[in-house]
Amino acid sequence: MAKPAKTNGVSVRLNAVRFDYGDMAMHFDVSIQASTITAVIGPSGSGKSTLLNLIAGFEKPVGGSVLINEVDVTSLPPSLRPVSMVFQDNNLFSHLDVMSNVGLGRRSDLRLDEVDKVEIQAAIRKVGLAGKEGRKPEALSGGERQRVAIARALVRNRPVLLLDEAFASLGPALRHEMLELIENLQKETGMTIIMVTHHPDDALRLASTLIFVDNGHIAASGPAKDLLSDDGPALLRNYLGSKESGL
Repeated sequence: MAKPAKTNGVSVRLNAVRFDYGDMAMHFDVSIQASTITAVIGPSGSGKSTLLNLIAGFEKPVGGSVLINEVDVTSLPPSLRPVSMVFQDNNLFSHLDVMSNVGLGRRSDLRLDEVDKVEIQAAIRKVGLAGKEGRKPEALSGGERQRVAIARALVRNRPVLLLDEAFASLGPALRHEMLELIENLQKETGMTIIMVTHHPDDALRLASTLIFVDNGHIAASGPAKDLLSDDGPALLRNYLGSKESGL
């Protein structure tokens, strides 16, 4: 019998994490299973991006702990955490081509050896940009620029990928295309993916776990298909109702 393919995803746990954001006292307590996709939704300013920043290490909690693969990383800087992050602003360098922008994920000085170059080319192929290695960001579409940012995250070989509204500026067709890419990459690599989105249907499209953040707290979490059903939590239904009505 063939051995099952190994996955490189790991678990993430925010254990009674407290963080003060201005006058808002935030509190996050949640466990995310390894090699899953988790969508984070909630009102603007509710703490979604802060939750990701606490996992990545860009923010430090005033209490509690952040555990990745059951290891306490609360005191570790972002560079030492097994996490990559892609933002809405893809942070590409306009003077560098696709190959070099992706290569920055491998070595910040771009002193790339042959192994590095092979893995960079593989990542570029995985995100569907083969043949465009020499193009500058200005010659790419919005979706292609986000693909470059994702490829740069892939070459870092980190088991956790955080997406902070990475596709918010894309139109519906391109957003769905990027969601399909993320789904395929997760199946291929086994990464643990946590993504902030303003579109609840993204969670359903990816058959993901859903975390609903409201007023600095996790108000609900569980399978997206359950939480987004007519029997889901009232607070979440009210939020979805206000979004649909444009309020």
